[in-house]
This record gives sequence, structure tokens and C-alpha cells, in this order.
Amino acid sequence: MTRVVVTGMGAVTPLGCSVPETWPRLLAGESGVGPITLFDATDFDTRIAAEVKDFTLTEVDRKAARRMDRFVQFAVKATAEAVADSGIRFEEEDPDRVGCIIGSGIGGLRVIEEQHAVLLKSGPSRVSPLLIPMLISDMAAGQIAIQYRARGANYATVSACASGAHALACALQTLRSGVCDVVIAGGSEASITPLGLAGFCSMKALSTRNDEPRRASATDSSWAKGPASSFWRRSIMPSAATRASSPSLSDSE
Repeated sequence: MTRVVVTGMGAVTPLGCSVPETWPRLLAGESGVGPITLFDATDFDTRIAAEVKDFTLTEVDRKAARRMDRFVQFAVKATAEAVADSGIRFEEEDPDRVGCIIGSGIGGLRVIEEQHAVLLKSGPSRVSPLLIPMLISDMAAGQIAIQYRARGANYATVSACASGAHALACALQTLRSGVCDVVIAGGSEASITPLGLAGFCSMKALSTRNDEPRRASATDSSWAKGPASSFWRRSIMPSAATRASSPSLSDSE
């Protein structure tokens, strides 16, 4: 019988930048929704969102961080926590059998907006050569694979709000099929930008309960918008048997 187990978790959410910060607040029913601070939202119908607060990326140097869109930064930080939680030693794993599947519905929306403004103001020659590598949805999986020398299955799932859950399902299939022994999987989004907010406002998809942000999603048919990133490391038995797993999250067939 093939068992697949979760051996490590990480999170970057509006409730905290780690699992220990996020989980108790989630159980307590706390809301991460509040006034938008990432940009001036005065002219928008919706002026609230579930922003990630107090986020710092110390897992890579500043130069590397500047070459990552915010959604990639979230993914890198959450992965570092999951890897540490798992106790994995990558030097003992076959890198060709370590995969990385990270979902993202939109990818690097912020860098698209920034570089489009550069294009209109200064012309095509001033657009950053890093635009494409920063915006593509697969870059979260790519950056993580580079960092941990994961040369196995590597791609992004892009299925709107289900992208992260889709990535976990694909990771499960990848492990059960024997393609990989280890898969880092999850989802990351950073779409709280002027263009992203304007698009969702035009769809009438967001709460306009601006004076009661903590009640926005609980009482409206629309929803409050926010990024989240959660990574589970899964491994086929028996290699995972030597490391701690989470029994309540185990999956067997």
C-alpha cells in the first residue's frame, strides 16, 4: 500500500506569516480584512482587503528578492517554513525525484502594472528584462526549485481560486504514480494591486462594507480579497517514515 503523508507546512497569510501565527487566529475566527495600505484606494468602491501584514523576506538576499514578484516572495517564505518543519535533508534525496508544483491564479500582476507604466512613460527600451521572468505564474515553482535543487516535476496550476488546491491534488497524483518521492506543493497569490482591485470591483465581486471590514466576507454575498500561501511537503513511504508526519493530514490508498 502506498501512503502519502504531509511532513511539513508553511504559511504566509493575512493572519500571520507562519503556521503558528495563522492557525490559532483562524480557529478563533479572526478576520485578516482591513483598510488597504498597499496603495491609495480612495477612488475604489472597495477600500478593504485581506493584506499580508509585516511581511519580510529574509530567506534570500535583497538582490534576489528584488527579482521576485510579491507572489513569488510569499511562496519562497512559506516553503522555507515547510522545509524546516519537514526535517528533510535535500542532500540525501535524489534531486531528479524532488518536485515542485505551485498554483497561482494570476501570477505577477504587480510587475505587469509597474512595467506597463514604464512602457507608456519611457518607451519599450526602458521595460525591464526581468518583466517576463517575474510575471509568469510558474516562477514561484521555478524559484523554489532553483533554491532547493529540485529537478523533478515542476509546473504551476492555474485554475482561478482553486489553483492552490489543484496543486495539492496534482502533487498527490505525482507521488502516487511514482514520478517523484518528494513534492513541495501549494499556492500563492498577490493580486491586491490597483488593476486587480479595479477588475474585481467592476465585476461587483468584492464587499463594499468599507466601514466594517471584519464583517465583510461573513455577511456579504461577495468576498474580501487577499493573498495566501501554504505549502505541504509530501513524501512516499517508506522514505517519510524516518521523519515526523502529521497523522491527521495523512492520506492513504
